[in-house]
Amino acid sequence: MKEYELYVPLFRNDATPVRNEVIESIGERLLEQFGGCTFFPQPNKGLWKMGDVVFRDEVVIFRVLTGQVRSARRFFRQLKIELLRELQQEAILVVEKDAETL
Repeated sequence: MKEYELYVPLFRNDATPVRNEVIESIGERLLEQFGGCTFFPQPNKGLWKMGDVVFRDEVVIFRVLTGQVRSARRFFRQLKIELLRELQQEAILVVEKDAETL
C-alpha cells in the first residue's frame, strides 16, 4: 500500500489566491479516483532556498492511501501537469510513501 500527499498552493505565482472551488474540485477528483481522501485545510507554510533567495508559500495537503500504485502514479502525474498549468506554478509537490494499515 502507498500513501500519496498532494501539496496544493493557496496562491498563484502572481500572488492571487487560488479559488476555493479549485481546492474543492481537487478533493472531488481524489474521491472519484480513489474512493476517499483526507484533506488538511489548515494552511501550512513552506520555505525553500534557491541561491540567495528564500521562497515562501502556503499550501493545503490532500492525502490518499491505495494499493493501486501504477494507476495512482499515472493519475498524480496527470493531475500534477494540469495543476501546474491551472495554478501557474513552477512546481507541485506529490509525495509517495510506503504505508501499512493496522
